[in-house]
Amino acid sequence: MTVHHLNQLLLACSLVLLVAVAAVRISSRSGLPSLLVYLGIGIVIGADGLGHVRFSNAELTQIIGYAALVVILAEGGLGTKWKEIKPVLPSACVLALVGVATSVGITAAGAHYLVGLEWRPALIIGAVVSSTDAAAVFSVLRRIPLPARVTGTLEAESGFNDAPVVILVVAFSTTGPVSHWYVLVGEIALELAIGAAIGLAVGWLGSWGLKHVALPASGLYPIAVMAIAVTAYATGALAHGSGFLAVYLASMLLGNAKLPHWPATRGFAEGLGWIAQIGMFVLLGLLVTPHELGDDIVPALLIGLVLTMVARPLSVVVSLLPFRVPWQEQALMSWAGLRGAVPIILATIPMVNGVDTTHRIFNIVFVLVVVYTLIQGPTLPWLAGKLRLGEPQEAADLGIESAPLERLRGHLLSVAIPEGSRMHGVEINELRLPAGSAVTLVVREGKSFVPLPTTTLRRGDELLVVATDPVREAAERRLRAVGRGGKLASWLGTNGAEAGSESRGR
Repeated sequence: MTVHHLNQLLLACSLVLLVAVAAVRISSRSGLPSLLVYLGIGIVIGADGLGHVRFSNAELTQIIGYAALVVILAEGGLGTKWKEIKPVLPSACVLALVGVATSVGITAAGAHYLVGLEWRPALIIGAVVSSTDAAAVFSVLRRIPLPARVTGTLEAESGFNDAPVVILVVAFSTTGPVSHWYVLVGEIALELAIGAAIGLAVGWLGSWGLKHVALPASGLYPIAVMAIAVTAYATGALAHGSGFLAVYLASMLLGNAKLPHWPATRGFAEGLGWIAQIGMFVLLGLLVTPHELGDDIVPALLIGLVLTMVARPLSVVVSLLPFRVPWQEQALMSWAGLRGAVPIILATIPMVNGVDTTHRIFNIVFVLVVVYTLIQGPTLPWLAGKLRLGEPQEAADLGIESAPLERLRGHLLSVAIPEGSRMHGVEINELRLPAGSAVTLVVREGKSFVPLPTTTLRRGDELLVVATDPVREAAERRLRAVGRGGKLASWLGTNGAEAGSESRGR
């Protein structure tokens, strides 16, 4: 490749990224998951589109897809709040295991008896489409306030169910007879146990190291966090465990560890997640050949109907039966089982392994994902409203960024007061920060000043708070409590969530 060709490639990639970023606005306004827009871009520049780019390397697509999934799962884990998923962790685990098994069986039976597929391709399709996609689900649900139990369950399920589904698809796609069900159960349990152990270990060690070792530049913290997450995946995979579960758990530990420079780290991870999604979906759009989809549209619609109206609802009901979840929440979880990147990427596994009818499997999965995401995505807010599952919007949480001052044995906290924060109208002395911490600077409308004890804070202010090591976490908890509960936030309830609940009860 010459320098001229490299320049042309860089120009084309940058233009695609700019178009894809602009398309985010379109998808957010229309309520459609962004994956459809990115897939459309890939199809437009593909063999049947305007670009006439011919691409058929399923193995390269699978490799890039796996790498993108690692980044997406890491970003999802970093954004998962432990306080939200802790109460629903048992139900989410059951939904990710028992629910997947139920969905695979029912969907495979529908593909076999209604469409006439042999059992192996039917099982592959059933396994491939039984994994929900966090990016697709929360790109829609993020716009509507829902009970914490619903969002926590869906988020944890999306992070957990990739691992058993990948194991099943690989097992069904190998040449020779498929293993007995009890052998598959044993393999899944072992790989999940190894992946969970490695993910928790890497996440704990990584968070401990980042807390106790001050890096020379703040920009190194986001890189270090993503490197730790990728290390968890690679270690888990090399140990013959579930690398996807390892990266999700490690990222979740890192995301709840109150690391230095956290807002910058979170923004960096979100940016990488968007790039991974854009690149992956565009590549998948290139891989598909639209004029070959005609014969597989009806089978895809039939299998999708079985999945959406029978398999998913039954898997939710069976999995959540011991937990007494209200039927309204079960109905929303059933309809919120969106399929996105994961099924289409997993559909490349049988292509790489040389399974018969692989192109038909890929085409069916592609049509199914696009059509039913197009139907389910925009209707989720409407369904949530009909089921009366919306909740009043809570006070916006503060953005607190911590920078370690190693030689001074302290921390510099940068606090942004967002719109909707109950810190608006609170005086500096009413913050009641613990001894060893103080507000040293306020930036308001582009001007900075040293506040007095009677200075009243406003929305949009940025505060600079200095705290010593022993009281840093207490100062953060107090700031979050006042942000949620206002000047009357109880000192005894310094945890932001507790303060929020107290304020709602007043």
